[in-house]
Amino acid sequence: MNKFVYMDASASWLKPQPVIEKQSEFLRDMYANAGRGVCARAGHVDAMINDARQRVADFIGAEIKNIVWTSGTTDACNRIVNIIKNTIVNKNLTVAVSDLDHHSARLPWQNYAKNLVIMPLDTNFNIDVNNIPAADVYVITAMSNVLGIAQNVEKIISVIKQKNPNAITIVDAAQFVAHNKIDVKKWGCDFCVFSGHKIGSDTGIGVMYIKNPENWAVDKFGGGMVNRVKDTELILNKSPEKFEAGTLPITQIIGLPYAIDYMTQWDGGADLIHFMYDKLSEMENIKLLTTRDATIISFIPTKMHVLDFGALMGANNICVRVGNMCASWIHKKLGVDGSVRISVGPWNTMDDAVYVVDVIKSLVD
Repeated sequence: MNKFVYMDASASWLKPQPVIEKQSEFLRDMYANAGRGVCARAGHVDAMINDARQRVADFIGAEIKNIVWTSGTTDACNRIVNIIKNTIVNKNLTVAVSDLDHHSARLPWQNYAKNLVIMPLDTNFNIDVNNIPAADVYVITAMSNVLGIAQNVEKIISVIKQKNPNAITIVDAAQFVAHNKIDVKKWGCDFCVFSGHKIGSDTGIGVMYIKNPENWAVDKFGGGMVNRVKDTELILNKSPEKFEAGTLPITQIIGLPYAIDYMTQWDGGADLIHFMYDKLSEMENIKLLTTRDATIISFIPTKMHVLDFGALMGANNICVRVGNMCASWIHKKLGVDGSVRISVGPWNTMDDAVYVVDVIKSLVD
C-alpha cells in the first residue's frame, strides 16, 4: 500500500513539529491557569498569552486590544451576531450575505435577521461590487472554500462604506488566512474572524478581531472579564478581556504563534496545484469547477457520485474532501449538489501530486 497522502488542508492543516513541541512542553513543564494566579508560573503563562496576542495582532495589522480569543470561526461568527444584537437593541437590521458564504458565516444571521439580502456575484462568481445592496450589516467571505479565489475585500468594504458609512462589515477569513495577507486596517472592516487549525495550530482556538471594542456590548458573562461587582453594579475590564469570560484555551493559544511562523514560510503550493489542475483538465470524465489560479482544485467526476469517488480515493490512501463543503449556496449556483476538493499544505510533495493524479485517472477512465 502506498503512503497516506493528505490533501485536505482547507478542512484542517496537519500540525507542524514546532506547534506539537511547544504545546507538549507547555503541558509537561509550564502549565498553569491564565489570569487567575499570582505565582511565578501563572505570571509566565499570562506573559505567553500576551505575547501570542501580540503576534496575532502583528500578523493581521491590529493592536492587542482588538484581538479576542474564540474557539474558532464558527464560534466567532455566532458571537458577533449576539454582540451586535446586545448593542443595537430593538432594531430590525437588514443583513447582506452572499452565495460564497460558509454555513457558519450565514446561518447565524439567517436564523436571526428578518431582513436578509443577497449580494449578487458576477460572471466569475466574485462579489459584484457594482451591485451591492443596501444593508446595515454585511457578511463578506474573503475566500470561498469551494472556489479558492480571494475576494477584493478592501474594494468591497470601500463600496459598502460609500453607500452607508455606518454599515457593519464582518469578514470571514477562515480560508483566506492560509494564502493571503490579512490587513484589517487597510480593509477597514469592523470584525474579522479565522481559525487556528486552518494554518497548523490546534483545534479549539480562533481569532475575532473587533475594530472598536469599546463600542460593543459583551455577549456572555463569567470569570476573567469582571473588574468589579458592587451590588447590582458591574464594571468590566477593558478589551480584550471583557469579551473573554471563562478559562481560555491556553494550550492552543501558546501554540498559535508557532503555527503562524511556520505557515508564513510556506510558498503556498501553487506548483502542485498547477500540475494537478493541468493533468485533470486533460481528463474527459472530470468537470473542473475552479480556475487554474485558485488555491484549491474543486471538480466533479461526471460518471460517479462524489461520495463514491471520495471513498475510492480513501481506499487508495488519499484524503480529499467531498460533499457540499458546508457551502450549499455556491454549489447550487454552480448547478451541482456537491464536489471533490483537493487542497495542499507544506507537507505535500510533487510525488504526492503525481500519485493523486494517477489514482484519479484510474478511477474516472
